Amino acid sequence: MPYASKVTTEYNGQQVGVMHACGHDTHVAMLMGAAEILASMKKDLKGSVKFIFQPAEEGAPKGEEGGAALMVKEGVMENPKVDVIFGLHISSEDEVGTINYRPGGTMASVNDLKITVNGKPSHGAQPWASVDPVLVSAQIITSLQTIVSRNVNVTENPAVITIGAIHGGNRSNIISEKVEMLGTVRTLSAEDEKMVIQRINEIATHTAQAAGATAIVELPYSIRYPVTVNDVALTNRMLPSVQKSAGKENVKLVPAQTGSEDFSYFAEKVPGLFLFLGGMPKGTDPKKAGPHHTPQFIIDDSGLTLGVNTLCNLVVDYSNGK
Repeated sequence: MPYASKVTTEYNGQQVGVMHACGHDTHVAMLMGAAEILASMKKDLKGSVKFIFQPAEEGAPKGEEGGAALMVKEGVMENPKVDVIFGLHISSEDEVGTINYRPGGTMASVNDLKITVNGKPSHGAQPWASVDPVLVSAQIITSLQTIVSRNVNVTENPAVITIGAIHGGNRSNIISEKVEMLGTVRTLSAEDEKMVIQRINEIATHTAQAAGATAIVELPYSIRYPVTVNDVALTNRMLPSVQKSAGKENVKLVPAQTGSEDFSYFAEKVPGLFLFLGGMPKGTDPKKAGPHHTPQFIIDDSGLTLGVNTLCNLVVDYSNGK
């Protein structure tokens, strides 16, 4: 695309590309649009409207605070006091003109994790003189998947354990001393979250111990978001407003998803409604659409108008007691 980012920076010690790969730039644009419209009709609104422009939705760097949790801590829900909260997220895999919703548990909790496996280094030609952390790490990664297949009741809620990065060694003929893994854990209930965290700790530490190595589990490593819950009463009350905005045929009830959102911190304080707005160009096969957090991610800007209209209708209808 002509506007494709060419920017690179250093992240976790590596040179990486930089782009808006989830759509938060579109969220800011839509909220700016809604703010302009609602401000122009301020005299016709009952009550106050607060617009929250939130940094660090994807999580602050390790050791720092950020995102919704910090905003709540610093008083964003007070002065004036917030009674209910609305939010939406663009979706690159749902067609422009559509809105998806779900009452109750909507998005999973998330914990990121880091596992450090410490072994004993050796020449690659003498593996018997080593405690190979690469081999131990491979066994840990494989065994972690049994948590989902054998410990989680998948008839009730899904769960996900993904190792997204693994780093260890620097030569083909050297068995390294240490391997580091980074991953993400997604669950849809507080009970599953507690159980999965416990099992990850047990599997990682005991697998390493059995091989003569050690494993240090940091979970959460830098971020944790609770389950995102849409208040059922608020969702049912505001559904006509959403259907008015998009057309009833374009508003779909969807299953819970294993993506996560720190909107959950706002929705823990007051009733919340979080919606998913279609941004995929019309006629695109959803299976071929670029997913979020990938270089292929793309949004059709024509879908942003519906987002602005929906935010405005939610505010006006709620303030008028509909």
